[in-house]
Amino acid sequence: RSSLGFSIDGVVYKVNRIDLQERLGFRDREPRWAIAQKFSPERGQTHIKFISISVGRMGALTPIAELEPVNVGGVLVSRATLHNQDEIERKDFRVRDLVVVQRAGDVIPQVVSVLIDKRPLDAEPFIFKNRCPSCHSVAIREPGEAVWICIASLKCPAQLLERLIHFASRDAFDIEGLGEKNIELFFKEELLKSPADIFR
Repeated sequence: RSSLGFSIDGVVYKVNRIDLQERLGFRDREPRWAIAQKFSPERGQTHIKFISISVGRMGALTPIAELEPVNVGGVLVSRATLHNQDEIERKDFRVRDLVVVQRAGDVIPQVVSVLIDKRPLDAEPFIFKNRCPSCHSVAIREPGEAVWICIASLKCPAQLLERLIHFASRDAFDIEGLGEKNIELFFKEELLKSPADIFR
C-alpha cells in the first residue's frame, strides 16, 4: 500500500472468470463474485497540547484536541474532535496526554485512545465550562443529551459566523467565490452581519 503512487483504503477481490461470475450472479446490490476489504486506518502517536471548544452554527459546543502535529498516512494531523464531555470522560483524555491518532475512513482525524502507562505526571483533566467561549453566554446541557448548547443564538458571534458560512455553502445558496475564508474576512471587517448583507 505504502509503495503505491496514490492513496487506497482497501482492495476488492474478484473471481477472474466471466463464466463463473455469471454462475455466481448478484445479490440485491452487489455481486457474489467480488468482496471488498478495507485496510485498518494508519495510526500515529502524539500529545494533546490543549483542548479548545468549537461553536457550531446551532450553538453546539464541541471539544477539539489541539495536537502536536503528527504525520498519519501522509497527512499532517494537528486537530481532532473529541465529540463531547461524555466521550472525554469515558476515554479519560487529559491535556498533555500521549494519545493514539488515526484518520477514520482515511479522512477524518480521530483520537482513538490514551497511552495511560505513558501519562505525564502533569497531565490535567479537562473541565467543561458551562459558558460559551465566543460570547460567554450560559451553555446548557439538556438531561439525556450529550452536547452543551450556547443559548445566545444569533447574538453569539461564532454561531452567526457559522450560519453565514453555511448560508453560502454548496448545501444552501451555493454562492461561488464566497467561501469560508472570504466570509471570515468580511465578518471580521463587519461587512457581513446577516445573510441579507450578502445581497446588499
